[in-house]
Amino acid sequence: YIHIGLSKVKPIDLHLKVRRKRSQTPPVIREDTRENSIDNRPTEVNDRTEFGHWEIDTVIGKKTKGPVLLTLVERMTRQEIIRKLPDKTASAVVTAIDDLEQEYGEQFPKIFKSITSDNGTEFAFTQQMERSVISDSKRTKIYYAHPYCSGERGSNENGNGLIRRFLPKGRPFDDVSEETLQRIQGWINSLPRRILGYQPSKELFESQLGRLAT
Repeated sequence: YIHIGLSKVKPIDLHLKVRRKRSQTPPVIREDTRENSIDNRPTEVNDRTEFGHWEIDTVIGKKTKGPVLLTLVERMTRQEIIRKLPDKTASAVVTAIDDLEQEYGEQFPKIFKSITSDNGTEFAFTQQMERSVISDSKRTKIYYAHPYCSGERGSNENGNGLIRRFLPKGRPFDDVSEETLQRIQGWINSLPRRILGYQPSKELFESQLGRLAT
C-alpha cells in the first residue's frame, strides 16, 4: 500500500527502508608485505644520513572528486616535488611516479632509493610503484608509516603546510596551472631553512645530484 500510494506514509518515512547506497567501486587492496612496514626501514633512512629517501602524500582541494596534488619531499635535503593528478587514485599515483622515472632516467633508483607513504588507498599499488618502466629491476622501495602517525612523515606534513599558504583548504585545483605549481615548488625549495643551517633545499639537492654524477 505504501509503495503504490494508498497510504499517507512514504517509503522514506520507514525506519529501515532507506539505506546508504553501497559503493559500486570495489575496495582497493594494498599489495604490500611485512617488509614494506616502516619498522623495517634502514637506520640511514630514519636518521636522514643518506640521500635519496622520500616521503609522499596527496593534498586535496575539495572533499569531492577532482584533481589533487601529489607531493614528495626528500628527507635529507627537504627538496619538494609537486605534481597535479587528475584524481586521488592508486593508478594516478603510479602514472606520476612513472613520469618521474622517465624524467630522471637511469639515475632514478639512486635519487629515489625509497619512498615512505601513509596508508591511503592512493598508495595501495605497492608493486607497481616499485617496478621500473625503463628496466627489469625495481626502481625504488616503498615503506608504509603506522596508521595515525603523521609524525613519521613530518617533512611531508610540513611541506604540505607550506603549499597551503598558496592553496588554502577547500580551494579546488581544477584551474591550478602547472606554471603556478612550479612557482610554489620553486618558492619552497628556495626558502632558507633553519634546520638546514639556513640553506635552501634546492642548493643541497643539486649538490647531492652533482655527487651522483661524479
